[in-house]
Amino acid sequence: MSTVTVPKNRSVWDGGESPLKVSYGKLMMWFFLLSDAFTFSALLITYGMIRYMHPAYSGAPADFTFSIEYWPIPEQVYAALPFISGHYPLIFVGIMTFVLILSSVTMVLAVEAGHRNDQKDVEKWMLWTIVGGIAFLSCQAWEWSHFIHGEGKGTLMANGEYFVGANLVQNQYGPPAFADLFFFITGFHGFHVFSGVVLNIIIFYQAVMGVFARRGHYEMVEKVGLYWHFVDLVWVFVFTFFYLI
Repeated sequence: MSTVTVPKNRSVWDGGESPLKVSYGKLMMWFFLLSDAFTFSALLITYGMIRYMHPAYSGAPADFTFSIEYWPIPEQVYAALPFISGHYPLIFVGIMTFVLILSSVTMVLAVEAGHRNDQKDVEKWMLWTIVGGIAFLSCQAWEWSHFIHGEGKGTLMANGEYFVGANLVQNQYGPPAFADLFFFITGFHGFHVFSGVVLNIIIFYQAVMGVFARRGHYEMVEKVGLYWHFVDLVWVFVFTFFYLI
């Protein structure tokens, strides 16, 4: 009868060597992010197809008036700032994007501190990442509120009244599909950001309690960091499709 020789400090259930020298946890995170990337790709491709099924306004943006006949011009829809009256195209969403990208930088610094086993720096940069995520979600909540309540005279309905704002049934800004896609795709991304903030809070708490210091490594920070960078990268595509095209 043949026997199996198990190396010292290894279990017979450990299996073979990890592919690419990557831990099981990080490999599974990559698989999850790949599947999630397919989902976001399908949503954005759907947006692009529906977008180009509708006529684009060919006149000057300054002369554009919201109409169900034309796909909205981003500079006309996303042009408000909190507590400030006036027309400021894409300024607010630009601030949102900067905040989210900055939070990705702080996450990089947290991962780097984890490689050095520097608990204090991990706590500091994780906390700043959480602040950035909450700031982005707060900005998105205001943007949704402004989008729902609308501005200007609105859309003339069949009963002779004007509807202002947007929901899943009516839309001041243009074709109903525009509002549907806006709520679903930005909401789906916002849910990912919210999930990331929750995960970051859990990791921050574990770091403060010394869980990773006792383990001797901060791999969990790196795993959550992969997710956070993915969320930031997806926003770049969402920003391009909704706010620039």
